[in-house]
Amino acid sequence: MLAKVKSCAVFGLDGFIVDVEVDIAPGLPRFDVVGLPDTAVQEARARVRAAVRNSGYEFPLRRITANLAPADVRKAGSTYDLPMAVALLQSSGQVPPVAQDSMFIGQLSLNGDLLHTDGVLPMAALARESGVSKVFVPSPDGQEAALVEGVEAFPVKDLASLIRHLSGEHELTSITWDGTDRESSAADGAFDISTIRGQEQSKRALEVAAAGSHNLLMSGPPGSGKTLLARTLPTILPSLTHEEAIEVTKIYSVADSLTRDSPLVTERPFRAPHHTISYAGLVGGGSVPRPGEITMSHRGVLFLDELPEFGHRILEAMRQPLEDKRVVISRAQASVAYPANFMLVGAMNPCPCGYYGDSLKQCTCTDSQVSRYGKRLSGPLLDRIDIFVDVPSVDYEKLTAPPGADRSENVRARTERAREIQRARFAGTSLLTNSEMGPNEVHKFCQLGDQASGMMGSAMRQMNLSARVYHRVLKLSRTIADLAGSEAIEVEHLAEALQYRPPQWI
Repeated sequence: MLAKVKSCAVFGLDGFIVDVEVDIAPGLPRFDVVGLPDTAVQEARARVRAAVRNSGYEFPLRRITANLAPADVRKAGSTYDLPMAVALLQSSGQVPPVAQDSMFIGQLSLNGDLLHTDGVLPMAALARESGVSKVFVPSPDGQEAALVEGVEAFPVKDLASLIRHLSGEHELTSITWDGTDRESSAADGAFDISTIRGQEQSKRALEVAAAGSHNLLMSGPPGSGKTLLARTLPTILPSLTHEEAIEVTKIYSVADSLTRDSPLVTERPFRAPHHTISYAGLVGGGSVPRPGEITMSHRGVLFLDELPEFGHRILEAMRQPLEDKRVVISRAQASVAYPANFMLVGAMNPCPCGYYGDSLKQCTCTDSQVSRYGKRLSGPLLDRIDIFVDVPSVDYEKLTAPPGADRSENVRARTERAREIQRARFAGTSLLTNSEMGPNEVHKFCQLGDQASGMMGSAMRQMNLSARVYHRVLKLSRTIADLAGSEAIEVEHLAEALQYRPPQWI
């Protein structure tokens, strides 16, 4: 007898329906799995056999063939344990036929318990798009599946309770998302911007960067507060919208980085990899592609401390994601595109010894050493950075002054208002922030008056700005105007944007 149930596979963040077919025929006892299964799927035979027996059901001693369709796509992981067990019991007549509006996802232990499975959220989202209304998942993943509206998520503890539900002997309870997000608590952390003494220009640059999601590079001597400034950035960034939270949660689901008690990611990611990170660790990779730090920073911040110490190949790998807001990983079987819409925040010393231009300590580097150090960052990479800010050493008077009155919650309120203006501006498009504007949007929303246009022309000639930098300066000016609540880009907005261009030694 042939039985068929639905399951799902995830490749990147996209998925496809997998029909799990099981046929039991006369012959010597044998259990074959076909449909391009990998080693983990082949090992499912032993897990399914033990789970069925230990759940109190009979494992047929006949010729069993399980097919995972479509057969031309490789299947990986232990997701198919549960659907194979259900189809096997249906084929052997121990459970009634299962409706095709149901999907089964999960790994089985030998005693029949269901174990956590990666990527449940994108699978549940695919189920809804495919017309599947019921999704049966392991209990630890129930809340994650329930985040998808329009799908009934059934948390399942073990195989026996699921079979009793399908047989009508016991009713499993479905859970649904209640439509509310947990309040973000990023602004309540220890890194409040008011605790930073001095550095008013740097704090202003952080506010502008947060308001428009602009890339930022800080340079200054050791101990001037660059890392602390970067750590305060999440406390002033606007909260994730629900749509953004779902995007980020899908990534963290595939990467197995969610917390089971609170599966929805409600705070913007802040990733700070060490400069020894590998290419695959930053960009993503593996025989079965996994997201790297670039993708894990989506809708958040990627902080690279000691930026020139990162390998040349690592730094150049960020050029395309910074421009396209996605990263493509190509493999022999297929290519995977991961989202990578992040804020790049870099920190660096101005020279090998760290004290070039410092007012408190003399630099010991030669001019050629300073020049070579700055040239570790290529021109195309620097072109993709909107804000360059110098972070000088803090003198004693400022260091011992009381905390400032401008707390992170106040700055966040201003960046939220600027983001609201941008959401209204880009309503009906896929754009969310000024930094995402293309040439057409820049031409439409970043018009300059006569005086500002004259200033921009002079700056282009005197500072030798590229076309890419020209557009980035205009986008930055638009953000500064939004923070000021101005519909037009005034001369003072453009002047502030131009002052954020890089110093001569870079």
